[in-house]
Amino acid sequence: MSVRKAVFPAAGLGTRFLPATKAQPKEMLPLVDKPTIQYVVEEAVASGLEQIVIVTGRGKRAIEDHFDAAFELEYFLNDRGKMEELAQIKTISELASVCYVRQKEPLGLGHAILCARALVGNEAFAVFLGDDIIGGASVPCMRQLLDVHEKYAGPVIAVERVPHDRISQYGVIAARPLGGNVFQIDDLVEKPKVEDAPSDLAIIGRYVLPPDVFEILAETRPDRRGEIQLTDALRTLRKSRPMYAVEFEGKRYDTGDKLGFLKATVEFALARPDLADQFRAYLKSLPL
Repeated sequence: MSVRKAVFPAAGLGTRFLPATKAQPKEMLPLVDKPTIQYVVEEAVASGLEQIVIVTGRGKRAIEDHFDAAFELEYFLNDRGKMEELAQIKTISELASVCYVRQKEPLGLGHAILCARALVGNEAFAVFLGDDIIGGASVPCMRQLLDVHEKYAGPVIAVERVPHDRISQYGVIAARPLGGNVFQIDDLVEKPKVEDAPSDLAIIGRYVLPPDVFEILAETRPDRRGEIQLTDALRTLRKSRPMYAVEFEGKRYDTGDKLGFLKATVEFALARPDLADQFRAYLKSLPL
């Protein structure tokens, strides 16, 4: 069976972006004029996924409203003859079939994914972490993973080479190359010391997982902070079946980091034909 469903954990408190996230979800912070979560949902749709499951928490109602129809706004735009804006708004609510489940406590990424169990059912599914926005490739990042999943019939994780001085910020894989940009994973290590890192291949926020990962997550013991970590469950899963990694083509923007968010904002603006020339001229005019 081909993968049809995508899970988006979006229940985090967004503390790194306070006070901006005090009263609005981090996932709704805009890159130019589009919220970050929309970029990631659009990647899922472009990859052929049909059903979107968003795991939310308290204070995340704006996400639901964003992907819902907005009848009053649509009527207003139509009445004023703003047909281009009307088309944009309608496109958002028609992107995909979206449903929601609530994570009642912040108990970690693994627990957030476990919350989606009833909606995913007994089939393989994709996972997107919204902080990682990936573009710049002819084939969407998730589509690259799904192609490998279809070839090898196993779990697949996206990886990216990162500098050694940043390796301790990521989960890292030990792996054997299978050819091209595909690897078979031997182990996964969460945030190792630089000297202990098995490679420079860091785990990035895209996964294709089998349904039995839910049972493993349900039995995974919380860490010292009381959180269920996805990496711990993946290490257990790897013992029962081959697991693969794809060094994806494309450019990743870490919008969960303030500097990364600013870089993404600048580059996305410069990629917009309606903004690029004036914005580039403005940047050049700034005193250094």
